[in-house]
Amino acid sequence: MKFDYDLLVVGSGPAGEGAAMAAIKNGLRVAAVENREDVGGSCLHKGTIPSKSLRHVIQQIIRYKKSHIFNQLGDTRSISFPDALKESKRVIPKQVDVHNSFYVKNRVNLFNGVAKFISKHEIEISSPNSISKIVTAKDFIIATGSRPYNPDGVDFSHPRVYDSDSILEMDHTPRTIIIYGAGVIGCEYASIFAGLGIKVDLINTRDRLLSFLDDEISGALNYHLRDVSVMIRHQEEFDYLDAEDDSVTVHLKSGKRLYADAILWCNGRTGNTDTLQLDAIGLEPDRRGQLTVDETYRTSVDNVYAAGDVIGWPSLASASYDQGRAAAGSILGRDINFVNDVPTGIYTLPEISSIGKTERELTDERVPYEVGRAFFKSIARAQISGEEVGMLKILFHIDTFEILGIHCFGAEASEIIHIGQAIMKQPGKQNDIKYFLNTTFNYPTMAEAYRIAALAGLNRIQRFSY
Repeated sequence: MKFDYDLLVVGSGPAGEGAAMAAIKNGLRVAAVENREDVGGSCLHKGTIPSKSLRHVIQQIIRYKKSHIFNQLGDTRSISFPDALKESKRVIPKQVDVHNSFYVKNRVNLFNGVAKFISKHEIEISSPNSISKIVTAKDFIIATGSRPYNPDGVDFSHPRVYDSDSILEMDHTPRTIIIYGAGVIGCEYASIFAGLGIKVDLINTRDRLLSFLDDEISGALNYHLRDVSVMIRHQEEFDYLDAEDDSVTVHLKSGKRLYADAILWCNGRTGNTDTLQLDAIGLEPDRRGQLTVDETYRTSVDNVYAAGDVIGWPSLASASYDQGRAAAGSILGRDINFVNDVPTGIYTLPEISSIGKTERELTDERVPYEVGRAFFKSIARAQISGEEVGMLKILFHIDTFEILGIHCFGAEASEIIHIGQAIMKQPGKQNDIKYFLNTTFNYPTMAEAYRIAALAGLNRIQRFSY
């Protein structure tokens, strides 16, 4: 059978783009399907880019209000949430142009429409003008991403009930808001709304925030959210919601009743697989619409692969790019590394980033380790910028000095982490905390936190004195 394409990628977000570009550059005939008018997927239009851009706007407002110069002017003006949203969305068309150029320059055919499988080598694409087209391909990569999980019993059509997509269209500034779900997205939006002076109730179904983080970092986030007046309620479960014209009331199973102007539901995500007609090829997603893949990103159907948020963890744009490239590599017959060791980037205010083991994991595994810390309040660059909240924390093996984990809480954490990541990835004895003592860092910079943390950690070992 002669196919129209060697590979057809369904979705043009990070995973789809990564797959399409890797495949076309290696000689495959490639096409992509996108159900939006523009490329970029949820990452560009509803997730990573707009929310992080919004965070940046709020951060600028906070810095302005904290500045001694502007305080002397007595400026008490406030910025509305719609105004902040409008400013944050300026970056989206710029990013659309950038990513669209990748498809044009590399001559990847792009179809706009909704794709559904007819057979394991055929899909039907229904375009916005209702014209359908059948396209064939030898292999497929499903990279359709995810969307917020909307449970039954919650009316998301109500004008005061939002999820993490629809909140980006909110046209008013609530005085109070309830955020149900204290995962990454919930914590990020809690800090964003608190930064605007909005009272936030953050409902966490677990006993601590972001339990996958190092305990000390999770505790720091908990403290600093409370410090900006976020009311955090741990180990609570949703029972039902009363939504009125001008308010909402959340009833919790503990018996508590919480009142606010609006609610933001941030409790999980669902894979975008419901329109793909996967039963036509014998592929069944799990209850959250996600697909299971093996170590080569192949599904249970031999010519159908999947990557990105649609396969679940870690659900990060950075990982999705690499997963898409890896899936294309599998199709090309190459040995690939399954993407599982990626830095965590959490864009709260302040932000968080980490890589490697936590203290709890090392203790459970009985690994002898020591800790080196550098507190931002003592770093010149942090004092200059006014970003003195936070720290860099390095975990290293007492005997071999191997770096086992790096955890950062504070301004530019997601940038700072990559210095440590680069050293951790070095083979053998080159992954050594003493690297940071033998390397000269620019001064003043945030990067010198590595030298300070390394000194602090090594000085805790009695046989060393630096």
